[in-house]
Amino acid sequence: MCKEYHDLNPHQRILMGPGPSNVDSRVLKAMATPLIGHLDPDFLEIMNETMELLRYVFGTENEMTIAMSGTGSSGMETCLVNLLEPGDKAVVGINGLFGQRMADIIGRCGAELIPVEAEWGKIIEPEDIEEALKNNPGVKLVCIVHAETSTGVRQPLKEIADIAHRFDALLVADTVTSLGGIPVELDKNGVDATYSGTQKCLSCPPGLSPVSFNEKAVKVLENRKSKVQSWYLDLTMIRNYWGKERFYHHTAPISMIYALREALRLVYEEGLEARYKRHLLNGGAFTTGIEAMGLELLVEEEYRLPELIAIKIPEGVEDSFVRSTLLNEFNIEIGGGLGELAGKLWRVGLMGVSSTKKNVYLCLTALESILSRTDFKVERGAAVAAAEEYYKNNS
Repeated sequence: MCKEYHDLNPHQRILMGPGPSNVDSRVLKAMATPLIGHLDPDFLEIMNETMELLRYVFGTENEMTIAMSGTGSSGMETCLVNLLEPGDKAVVGINGLFGQRMADIIGRCGAELIPVEAEWGKIIEPEDIEEALKNNPGVKLVCIVHAETSTGVRQPLKEIADIAHRFDALLVADTVTSLGGIPVELDKNGVDATYSGTQKCLSCPPGLSPVSFNEKAVKVLENRKSKVQSWYLDLTMIRNYWGKERFYHHTAPISMIYALREALRLVYEEGLEARYKRHLLNGGAFTTGIEAMGLELLVEEEYRLPELIAIKIPEGVEDSFVRSTLLNEFNIEIGGGLGELAGKLWRVGLMGVSSTKKNVYLCLTALESILSRTDFKVERGAAVAAAEEYYKNNS
């Protein structure tokens, strides 16, 4: 072979899409820490600290709070394949792509799917979940997406958890885009099992999926009548590696756990309340600027995520032109719509390290510049002025 392979030198991007977010230099440095064995006493202590920090961010005392090897979808599958057996019933709230994904996995488990659907961009109404439970006795799981990445909807959890528990069902929540950006509070909200991802508001590279099971969920796991269908995601074995026994299951992704521990340490140092306030402030300033520009938002304010904002693409404006120009001229990455909203939305992330006033101003200015080249009428400077006024009144 004569081809020459050069050193890696990708463009330095400002990551303002639905994930991944930018990563703090401390996290990157942690990944360069020399490897040790995955059963080394030093590494076992790192695992202990990672679990402690995860409990802090999740807002839980759950002993089984660990990081699964794999991205957020591995956590989704972990929760469902461990809690469901063939013939079980599961209610799933579907108001976006990731509710659909849960429904797909439930079918693959051999369980009976009971969908509760809502328009994309709207929440799942608690009374609809209650109606599904009344009409389908013996439901084992109610599954809901806390922060729907495909639409930017923030789904309230507590009322649905209370309803699920009245019918003796467990609540499983997708917290992939919410963990570290808005309060999750598993114990206060009554969430029995959850999964998340590292690459969103935690600002860690993708590759791990934090999961947490409370005692009720663990009891369901322990009382299974059949083996978990996935050997790799079988918590009956993996819990013994993360627990006191430290029995070998698979070789842990050591460098990724280094990274997660450091990302969680950054969250701990900032403090959850300060972190939530930062996300809320920057999200509010950005959406204020977007509306001042004359653009429309998909989600009503009451249920809108501050860390992931869905913007309706104006009629006559080409999605790919705007996003490619943002990337090529301004080095900013944002996301497009998914599923039935493909070509109809821009999804802008202000997550973790990427949630800054600088990024708010930069993205608004760049969007104004690009849209002024289209037939969409833009008043130059209005967006940043509106965002600046928001900061002044809310900081």
